[in-house]
Amino acid sequence: MKLSIVVPVYKEEGNIQAFINATIPVLSSITPDFEILFILDPSPDATEELIRKANQHDQRIKLILLSRRFGQPMATLAGLHYSTGDAIIVIDVDLQDPPELIAEMVKKWEAGYDVVYAQRKNRSGETIIKKTVAHLGYKLINKITDVNIPPNTGDFRLMSRRVVNQVISLKESHGFLRGMVAFVGFKQTSVLFDRPARFSGSGNYNRFLGSIRIGVNGLVCYSSRLLALSSMFGFMIAGLSFISGIIYFIMKLLGAPFPIGNPTVVILVLFLGGVQLISIGLVGEYIGRIYDEVKGRPRFIIDSELGFEQREQKVRTIKYK
Repeated sequence: MKLSIVVPVYKEEGNIQAFINATIPVLSSITPDFEILFILDPSPDATEELIRKANQHDQRIKLILLSRRFGQPMATLAGLHYSTGDAIIVIDVDLQDPPELIAEMVKKWEAGYDVVYAQRKNRSGETIIKKTVAHLGYKLINKITDVNIPPNTGDFRLMSRRVVNQVISLKESHGFLRGMVAFVGFKQTSVLFDRPARFSGSGNYNRFLGSIRIGVNGLVCYSSRLLALSSMFGFMIAGLSFISGIIYFIMKLLGAPFPIGNPTVVILVLFLGGVQLISIGLVGEYIGRIYDEVKGRPRFIIDSELGFEQREQKVRTIKYK
């Protein structure tokens, strides 16, 4: 049994050594055959130097340096492409994803599960707005999309080799791992945990806007129902407008007074304008993703790699797909 640990990193010099110190004992207690793959977006700090230094002490620690900052989703996919383990664990380096859970994940994998995802018991430490957005986002995604994404989960999960092979074969350019794994299917289960605070530093993306982007990816990439809802809303407004016109006409015939004037016109124009812009925006989201898919650009480009000297050439070429 071989384990691959995929760790996307960017500006994490304060967490690298602590992560290694916490993770290697856990992995060593499970199997001596493992690898830790750090996938690095080029960082202005000493993250790369620390990983290279760690590789000198333990050859099982490997580095994939991307040619520019492609973002965490693409870095994760690069790690999945390069992984060689029978089971692959995606984990954050800041120790908010406790390495101690890996042992429990492996046990469930050995019991027959292909995907074991870490699910937070609560979202303590987050703002009310962030909790509300997350709660509504998961409900909406699972309500209107064709996949089921468990709430309070991130990318921290164990996947069997056959799941990873299916995930990296998908052609989507968005890299929404939660949705891709849910789409692939197979037997899945969860491990519950309380998420601790970051060991060092602060996150590299806006928690509120980042959650919004993740939610939009989940909605747009796995369902076309938003377009249908937009059309239905348009028909509803058209129907209400028709009914209102009939009511005004009848009131006019009966000589009854009815309110009309500048405020009414302004409200109606702003309301209809807002609906139109929202509908155009939804169409734009889909067209933008179609545009990204049609271009067929690589999801990531490798600058250099460390610790993969013995890999077969046919495996190396996968980075250009």
